[in-house]
Amino acid sequence: MKQIEKCKNSKSRFPLRFKIWIYFILFTIAVFVLLWIFQIFFLERFYESMKKHDASQCESKISQAFDTMSTSDFSDYIKEIAVDNDMCIEVLDRYGRSIYSCEVLGDCLIHGKSNSTNIYRVNIDKSENKNIRYRVKNPAGYDMLLYGCTLGSADAPDGYLLLNSALVPVGSTVTIIKRQLMIITVALIIIAFFLSLYLSEKIAAPIDRITKAAENLAKGDYNTKFDGRGYLESQKLAETLTYAEHEISKVDKMQRDLVANVSHDLRTPLTMLKAYAEMIRDLSGDNPVKRNEHLEIIINETDRLALLVNDILDLSKLESGKQQLSPSEFEISSKMTEIIDRFKGISERMGYHIHFTPDNPRNVVCDEIKIQQVIYNLINNAINYTGDDKQVFVRQINKPEGVLIEVEDTGDGIEEDKIKLIFDKYYRSENHKREVVGTGLGLSIVKAVLKLHNYDYGVRSRLGKGSTFWFMISDVANDKKEE
Repeated sequence: MKQIEKCKNSKSRFPLRFKIWIYFILFTIAVFVLLWIFQIFFLERFYESMKKHDASQCESKISQAFDTMSTSDFSDYIKEIAVDNDMCIEVLDRYGRSIYSCEVLGDCLIHGKSNSTNIYRVNIDKSENKNIRYRVKNPAGYDMLLYGCTLGSADAPDGYLLLNSALVPVGSTVTIIKRQLMIITVALIIIAFFLSLYLSEKIAAPIDRITKAAENLAKGDYNTKFDGRGYLESQKLAETLTYAEHEISKVDKMQRDLVANVSHDLRTPLTMLKAYAEMIRDLSGDNPVKRNEHLEIIINETDRLALLVNDILDLSKLESGKQQLSPSEFEISSKMTEIIDRFKGISERMGYHIHFTPDNPRNVVCDEIKIQQVIYNLINNAINYTGDDKQVFVRQINKPEGVLIEVEDTGDGIEEDKIKLIFDKYYRSENHKREVVGTGLGLSIVKAVLKLHNYDYGVRSRLGKGSTFWFMISDVANDKKEE
């Protein structure tokens, strides 16, 4: 809740839909500003630049065609260029006589004006680059472009090319465009205003719905529905939050169960410790036999408390990543025999039968203490959940990739949908459990240790047929180096 309040008090006080609307409007305005600048203020300059570029391109094309085309083809080519580009073209021989001509403009500067044409030819010869680039006015007072160059060799030309193109005044065109742009601008800004309102609402609505649902989730409502309809990203976000809600709900339930279970496990021995301590004080203090019996119970319950606390601490260290591995090489068969021998007291006292099937002796490389803890916890779990026959089967199976360890019980088994939860830290099976040994955290510690070793592990189970827990110890030295 503090985080929510912090977000509410942050500097960003504008909702998403308002920001989207503002950005859309600003973008529309920027587009029209650019359109006005280029269409109104730079239109004439841009028009003149394009006309000069077109004239220069036509000059270059005609110069190349003069050396390669036949007479009839060249004449047709000149007419095509003149019509397509709205310009007059005059081709002169080396003496200034017209040999190809095409006129498409009125008041042209080169057609029918032999004196002017010869002046332009002379100016071409006099120019340093053997070409001319003039902007002149025709008799009617309009600006025109006049381009000229030599054909063939620049020093001994075969002829001359003159191009004349009109620069049409664009003032009236600008006025027409300005009026059109004014109407278009007003109309499109109105359209953009309402369109941006609609789009901002459309985009922000799924986020708003998800945000409100997330606030309910933060308050502990795990039945919240995340509605991400609208677009793909919001739908994916809703699906992710729904999955997170499911996981948080599951962890929250498991955590409550753990607190209840641990509280129960702590309360029972503490109650017994107090009760037997009072009995020693009040009743058996002077009776050595009774006193020793009561003290033995107190010691056993104290050991049980210490075991529970140690398991919780071990699990915490393993999952926090603070626990480091100490690999060493040892023989697995003898180590398993040693572990199973520790259960002889339970076997003799309570009638359990632990059957060990070893394979050939084989050395493995891993953390001996932690793997020993894994095997011990799996046997504890099997004792707690095995059937009324009280049979537990432990097997060592040597494989090329390592050593497979299996611990099998004959209990009620595990439902298919619960198998994937059995190693979870807070999960507690609802099937029959005797609680002969252990603290209820054994499988969580098994999972943490095997993950730290990067070993494969799992469980096979059939209802009414028991369960088999297994893991594979890899004895390849390179695997250890990677860790």
